[in-house]
Amino acid sequence: MIEKFLDGNKRFLEEDFAKDPEHYGPLASSQHPTVLWIGCSDSRVNPERITGAKAGEVFVQRNIGNIVPVHDWNFATVLEYALNHLKVGDIVICGHSDCGAIKGLDHESTDAYIPLWLNNAMEAKRRVDGRMQVPKNPEEEKIRRRLIEIENVGLQLEHLRTYPPVKAAEKEGRVRLHGLYFDLATGELKKIF
Repeated sequence: MIEKFLDGNKRFLEEDFAKDPEHYGPLASSQHPTVLWIGCSDSRVNPERITGAKAGEVFVQRNIGNIVPVHDWNFATVLEYALNHLKVGDIVICGHSDCGAIKGLDHESTDAYIPLWLNNAMEAKRRVDGRMQVPKNPEEEKIRRRLIEIENVGLQLEHLRTYPPVKAAEKEGRVRLHGLYFDLATGELKKIF
């Protein structure tokens, strides 16, 4: 597999990098992204690919379930750097269909870390389950899961607003927050919040 990646890099060098030195040259010494993208680690949801963004346009933080953990030092450093040093003007939280993290909310696990991490999304499941009947068939279960995926984006926006750098930047009008949802079946990216 690594050989495939190295071959892919050769194609990138020939077909993209070498043909656009005006874009890639300055990126060798600095970056000026305009967006902080908080997305899922899912291999099917590559932010640059699904948005058509070029290298240097998006500062990316990905994790299982596009989660914004409350009081997390690692996550806080990403926010602080994006807002205070890169001066991004937009923060996106992007959820997606067929999310394994959301599926995991319904299952007991013997894993050591995943259940603890997923607790950061459990409130989204509670909210959806509190306003709908128990699904009676696979189609209703699919609808329920999609509603939880969407609710989770909203919940993570709430979590994002608990961080002081975000609160200050939003209050001062330096940043706008957005919730997006990517449908794997259709390839469509929609604004939901």
